[in-house]
Amino acid sequence: MAKVIHAMIRVLDEDRSRDFYGRAFGLEAADRYEFEGFTLVYLRNREADFEVELTINHGRTEPYVHGDGYGHIAVAVDDLDAEHGRFTRLGFTPNPIKEFMRDGALMARFFFVQDPDGYKVEVLQRHGRYR
Repeated sequence: MAKVIHAMIRVLDEDRSRDFYGRAFGLEAADRYEFEGFTLVYLRNREADFEVELTINHGRTEPYVHGDGYGHIAVAVDDLDAEHGRFTRLGFTPNPIKEFMRDGALMARFFFVQDPDGYKVEVLQRHGRYR
């Protein structure tokens, strides 16, 4: 059986992205590999094996275009309200908290925030299928 192990995003500034993902989600560099033309940085935390792979193409100065196919990365937290407040205090300007109902019951509580390169990250309250 296959196991999902990482999602890759292309970023312009390694330090800026590592700072964001570190302060926002507690992700730290697990490995860093420099190659001719690009660098790969794998970020993770103690909560899960899943990693965010940052790809930094050397010499790139123009922001990446996400197109209309990119969706988002999602993370689950114990206290959504506290995290929303923390993100606000950190200056990350999270979107307002939303509630998603299905058949009259709460399916999800969440907010979105964007990383320095404009990638969307959904932050969900641990509940139901979102664990």
